[in-house]
Amino acid sequence: MTDTALLEVKNLSVNFGTGDDAVRAVKNVSFDIKRGETLAVVGESGSGKSVTALSILQLLPYPMANHPNGSIRFQGRELVGAPPRDLLDVRGNRISMIFQEPMTSLNPLHTIERQVNEVLILHKGLTRSAARKRTLELLEQVGIPEAATRLDAFPHQLSGGQRQRVMIAMALANEPDLLIADEPTTALDVTIQAQILKLLKTLQAKYGMALLFITHDLGIVAKMADRVCVMTKGLIVEQGPVAQVFDKPQHSYTQHLLSAEPKGRPAPVDPAAPEILALDDVKVHFPIKRGVLRRTVGYIKAVDGVSLTLREGHTIGLVGESGSGKTTLGLALLRLEGSKGGIQFDKQDLQALSQRELRPLRRQMQIVFQDPFSSLSPRMSVGEIVGEGLQVHRIGSEAERSRMIDQVLNEVGLDPAARERYPHEFSGGQRQRIAIARALVLKPRLIVLDEPTSALDMSVQAQIVDLLRDLQTRHKLAYLFISHDLKVVRALADEVLVLRHGKVVERGSAQQIFERPQTPYTQALIAAAFNLEAIGADKGAVAT
Repeated sequence: MTDTALLEVKNLSVNFGTGDDAVRAVKNVSFDIKRGETLAVVGESGSGKSVTALSILQLLPYPMANHPNGSIRFQGRELVGAPPRDLLDVRGNRISMIFQEPMTSLNPLHTIERQVNEVLILHKGLTRSAARKRTLELLEQVGIPEAATRLDAFPHQLSGGQRQRVMIAMALANEPDLLIADEPTTALDVTIQAQILKLLKTLQAKYGMALLFITHDLGIVAKMADRVCVMTKGLIVEQGPVAQVFDKPQHSYTQHLLSAEPKGRPAPVDPAAPEILALDDVKVHFPIKRGVLRRTVGYIKAVDGVSLTLREGHTIGLVGESGSGKTTLGLALLRLEGSKGGIQFDKQDLQALSQRELRPLRRQMQIVFQDPFSSLSPRMSVGEIVGEGLQVHRIGSEAERSRMIDQVLNEVGLDPAARERYPHEFSGGQRQRIAIARALVLKPRLIVLDEPTSALDMSVQAQIVDLLRDLQTRHKLAYLFISHDLKVVRALADEVLVLRHGKVVERGSAQQIFERPQTPYTQALIAAAFNLEAIGADKGAVAT
């Protein structure tokens, strides 16, 4: 450690619980951060990254979480065990934090102005009018379009990228010395991700902040960080300058992380395979109502005339930024969202069927959602979750259903003995396998995969991609794969459709789209995904 360090962490350990049952989440971790420096902490889910970050601000749930040993000194001041008054002075004032998921970090009942104002009024003692003026400046600084009109907006009225910008505005309100960014771009589109990272670098230079950047994306680390710490199982197994660690990784775990990304290409497909799904000029328009009488004054054209054909054993990748209509289209073709236009599944017109007539077909059309933690009931065991569809469709006896559940859990790489456990007892990748098992147990012909890997570590992404590819080959499944992660799309899709503002701006084979994109929008998406040139940091790119 150096005398000039802004933050010094020495031999820090974190236990959850006490005695023999204690879980050692962090074990004797040491690192330091200097003023103006960017330190990245990388590792897979459960490695202890976020627990370490939360420890710095003493935000862990005490006394359940405790520090059996270690020290955290900020500007020479000890934070471990510091009195609440001292911590109040540091939190949000000298040290700020951007959390991973802005939708759950922002209060859904308060306006954007009120949430940013709170920081300014609490720490700076500003009046309401002065706080409003400063809030507007901050929103403009972080690139919120038409910032003045957004002051009275609620979080759900903003896009994912805009919500993350609001979180950054709140974190920067008091011009902190240290900014902790915990996976701030995980669920964002590649172009929005590039904008957020560029914004952070610009603001860091302006304020001279130190930045502690927590991520599982090594491509981001290569562009953003000066030094890197690699964590696994609560330990820092390697640390040093980014170029040194990435070019000559010493630890086997670092080597594993650097080599882990979705690889391979989809298996050759039969062009004469039977047609599973056909969409013809599908539109989903949401009315805009204003006035006392709530008259319709216009429409938001979420999906605006999309057509496609999907065959058995084929995968269509649907890509585009947030708000492009990807998820809305996926819900519409499953008749989970109202739409106009032709939707044919296995030669049957779904638009002409009532909900009762549609129900027998639902077992053949399944969906896997983006966030398995929110899509799996926390009150149901894994066996109940996977078997629910079998019960709804009255498939098999109880003994037969039990065998089907065990079989599908095996097929997705989970131990059937874990069927009595609950979702919170599993990692993110395991929860996604449970979600896939829930869809697969009904033996569907079509699965809509809505961002199924966006919140997963790189190595877990690669495992899920391999699993999906294997299941598709084995069962001749048709996939509509919705994603903003073009590396994953390239590994899975036979054909790619690029959506923007509800319209298809480009379509073609995966090879053609990735190697010879025709439209500027597609070119920008691919450049952001594979080069990250838009970040603008002057660090050499490192292949991962």
